[in-house]
Formats: sequence, C-alpha cells, structure tokens
Amino acid sequence: METAVVLLDTSGTGGLTMRRLAQELKVTPTALYWHVKTKDDVLDLALDRVFAEVQLPEKTNEWRADVRTLVSRWREVMLAHSWAPALIGRPMLGPNVLARTEFLQASLARSGMSESELTVRTRLLANFVIGSALTEATWHQTGDPATRGEARDLITADPDRYPTLTASGHLDEQRWSDADLFERGLDALLADTGLATPPSHPTGRT
Repeated sequence: METAVVLLDTSGTGGLTMRRLAQELKVTPTALYWHVKTKDDVLDLALDRVFAEVQLPEKTNEWRADVRTLVSRWREVMLAHSWAPALIGRPMLGPNVLARTEFLQASLARSGMSESELTVRTRLLANFVIGSALTEATWHQTGDPATRGEARDLITADPDRYPTLTASGHLDEQRWSDADLFERGLDALLADTGLATPPSHPTGRT
C-alpha cells in the first residue's frame, strides 16, 4: 500500500486509478485485480496503512493524557495525508484503525464511564479529530494563504449582520490558530465528563 499512499499524497483520491496504480507497481491491471477488487478496496487499505503512522502512546496513570496524546497524533497524521480525513466516513475495520480505536476506548473506560457514555465519547472524539483535520486540510488545499483572511474580511465588513462572528474572531488566524482551537476543543470534550477535574496542561494561553 506504500505506492497507493504516495499516489494519494501527490494526486488525491481523484488521481488514483487502478490503471495508474498498476503502472506504478509495474504490473498489469489484471494482476492487480487478483489482490484488490475495486478502487474502494485500495482506499480502505491505504487508509489503514496511514493509521499505522499514528503511534500508540505509552499507557500512563492519567486517562485524559493518554486520550489527548492519541488524538493529537491522529490529527497530525491526517494533516500529513490531506486526502485521508474525507474517507473516514467509510467503515474502518483495518487492524491499525481498530488498534487505535481500542486504545481510545480503553483509555476512556478507565474513567468509569458507562457503556453508552463510552460509545458516545468515542464518537465525539473521533468526529472532532476527523472534522478538525478535514477543515484544516481543505483550507490548506486552496494553496492560497490569503483565502481565510478574505473570508474573515467578508465577515468583519458587515458587523451589523454578523455581530457575534465578528466579536468572537471567527476565522481570524491572528486570534485563534487551528492548533489552539483543537487543543481547546479537547479541553472541552475531556472536561465535560462529570468526573474529576482534568489536569492543566501548558498551552501558553492566559
């Protein structure tokens, strides 16, 4: 799957075809179909291969810290492979995906959550990291760093119509970086458990 991942990194999902993959592998398309039946199969395998890059943390005594480390690494890998976040709505049953999902749920389970709460929290965190990475990757793919600034200018040009968005700094990278918003989102998700107060972590914020 290394070759497929390289093609996806350089050309995106639209640039990956079975014929092109076969050419890169120096085999015939017929030979390739002996191993994978469809392009979707290739995408599933490539996505699971990418998840292998999400290094599993060493287990600590603090479940929140373990969750934070895992999902932060997950975000970094998704941003490194900008095609990947958009595919994660597909069923993910590869061994690398399942191993990281197991670590996430096992860490959350140490908080004493019920089974239903455990399922909800797992989905909340997964959707949060996927959505955050997808949003960031989409902005980055524009190739124009001024694009978000232009979007912000559209908001601030009409503060009477968008008073809350103007005041909150929506899309204002000078006030809120994507990394900072991601960390704050994790703060909210990990604190809102009805359990013990989460430990503080250095963020450089006041």
